[in-house]
Amino acid sequence: MTAAAPRLTPGLLAVLGILATASALSTDLYLPSLPDISSSLHASPSVVQLTLTMFFVGIGTGQLLIGALSDARGRRTVLLVSLAVFSFAGFAMSFTPSIELLIALRLVQGFAGAAGIVIARAVAVDLSDGATAVRALSLIAIVSGLGPLLAPVIGGVTHEWWGWRGSLATLGAIAAVMLVLAWWRVPESLPAAQRTTGGLRATFTPFGRLLRDWRFVSLTVAFGLSFGAIMAYISASPFVGQRILGMSPVIYALSFSAAASSMVIANVLNSRLAPRVGPRRMLVVAIVLLCLGSFAMLAFVLTGTLGIASFIACAFVASAGTGLMLSNASALALARADYARGSGSALLGAIQFLIGGFAAPLTGLWGEGTALPMAVIMAVGAGLAACCAFVALRPE
Repeated sequence: MTAAAPRLTPGLLAVLGILATASALSTDLYLPSLPDISSSLHASPSVVQLTLTMFFVGIGTGQLLIGALSDARGRRTVLLVSLAVFSFAGFAMSFTPSIELLIALRLVQGFAGAAGIVIARAVAVDLSDGATAVRALSLIAIVSGLGPLLAPVIGGVTHEWWGWRGSLATLGAIAAVMLVLAWWRVPESLPAAQRTTGGLRATFTPFGRLLRDWRFVSLTVAFGLSFGAIMAYISASPFVGQRILGMSPVIYALSFSAAASSMVIANVLNSRLAPRVGPRRMLVVAIVLLCLGSFAMLAFVLTGTLGIASFIACAFVASAGTGLMLSNASALALARADYARGSGSALLGAIQFLIGGFAAPLTGLWGEGTALPMAVIMAVGAGLAACCAFVALRPE
């Protein structure tokens, strides 16, 4: 008797959303601890922000390999092995004696954590059609959007109780829970007959075809630049919030969660509106919100009027735009990659995190006493993302 084909059930969507929080948890949970890591390990803010950069380099390059491997070997086994390494790296970081080892472990953690993101998207699209894929991706984004809401609060509380090492150990424990959930609920969604064949070279062949599709490339770069804009805020916000605006770690964490809540709200609305009005129109809304929040942040900084309320409000609007951008740009891009969704998802993630990784340390090059680099990078990223998105939306 043939086993029943897997279905995209609400329970599976919830688990895929949890797996897709790998990036948010791995960045946002330890954000309240960045100033203390800087002091404890005797490293400058810019060097500490390299822990973000190397994580994103790892998660970006990891998605390229893991996405292609999942197209060739199937989703489930690649996912489980990667999550095991992801959990190990989280625990190992809590014992690190130096900033250099912490940076190296963040690279490993990012590479392994890539599986949660790229395979979650690929499984969702494997088990849905074009009309429902954007809704599935939005629902995953709603669940994964809880990561930026909860992670800073968890990180702020665990930092207060156990210090920055306790926050990193907590991340390892959460990764172990992800591994158990994936083993329990995530089925193999890619039948053997649909997998790429022909060895390693054939595994990576779809990348060339995707990179020759200018609409796919434009959507992917817009996707990445919008993430880079919000990463400038995320990486600099602990120093701006705590050192410049005077917040405590817990108050900062709560303010960060308040701003990040807009991603969840935006994706709830997107899951209802996108199937009716289409992801192209929702992408235009995303561009407007991202540019509005980013350019307003720059204006407040340039005029010397940035305060706690305006800081949170600008981040709220920009985060909403980013949330809509990530869901709709990815749905439109993956619709053009129906012959290799794992590879398409991998390229989206690689560009996203490589751009985000380079944006993070740039915000700390001028020290921790100014918010100007953060605001400039946000505005530049938003403006370039808008240009790329409008290129992709040109009529056929």
